[in-house]
Amino acid sequence: MGNAYEIYALRYATMTPRTPSMNFLQPDPHDSAAQDLDYFVWLIRGGGRDILVDTGFNAEEASARARKLTLNPVDALERFGVAAPAIRDIIVTHLHYDHAGNLDRFPNARFHLQEREMAYATGRCMCNGLLRHPFSVEHVTQMVRHVYGERVTFYSGDGEVAPGVTVHRVGGHSDGLQVVKVETARGPVVLASDAAHYYANLQRRSPFPIVLDIGDMAQGWEMIERLAGHPDRFIPGHDPIVTEIYPRASDKVDAWALHLPPSRSFAK
Repeated sequence: MGNAYEIYALRYATMTPRTPSMNFLQPDPHDSAAQDLDYFVWLIRGGGRDILVDTGFNAEEASARARKLTLNPVDALERFGVAAPAIRDIIVTHLHYDHAGNLDRFPNARFHLQEREMAYATGRCMCNGLLRHPFSVEHVTQMVRHVYGERVTFYSGDGEVAPGVTVHRVGGHSDGLQVVKVETARGPVVLASDAAHYYANLQRRSPFPIVLDIGDMAQGWEMIERLAGHPDRFIPGHDPIVTEIYPRASDKVDAWALHLPPSRSFAK
């Protein structure tokens, strides 16, 4: 394959316990098991470049939102052997606080963002507290500064960040949410981000409760399935199952290799 990348999920924070009603808009009444929420950033390596997907949050944001920060994502990357100044491209799937913090820590990066997400995060919907809650005004303001600094590449729908690395707007959870398709040795792998927090959100067709447009979210699940081409080749944004079925990739940081086959298949 011409452009076969490696993909690593780096876990930097957790939230526990969570009830089914916190994870599904219509939870199964028979399901009482609590499920943790893991927070990741993703590193794409290949073709002589490192591409970061999302930038996580810092200690200040963790404290404000009662999340358990294990390690700042910038420090996690450092332990994984990637210094922040070396990152040249960052795909921001959306501007929610847990995906778009630390934007001031990457001095040489260009940020790849959907145009609709920037408009949504700075537009009239932010006058509504419920819709505004997942955003941090500091993060959004920092991205605006990057726009003025000519460090943002905007996309309207589908786009190519590098050969074999493409972005696709799905919306739903946030208006400009984009997923990332990456060509690997095992075929295309789709980093779904918050289009599906858990495998079960997509598998059950049951939305995560933070949602702007359920119709867009449902169409997004179908797009993810088409892009991935196999149920084992989509990666949810926050599911601890990822850490159970993919091989560990480091003894210095919580990292897992997503370009390798999982130990358990979701194929029916």
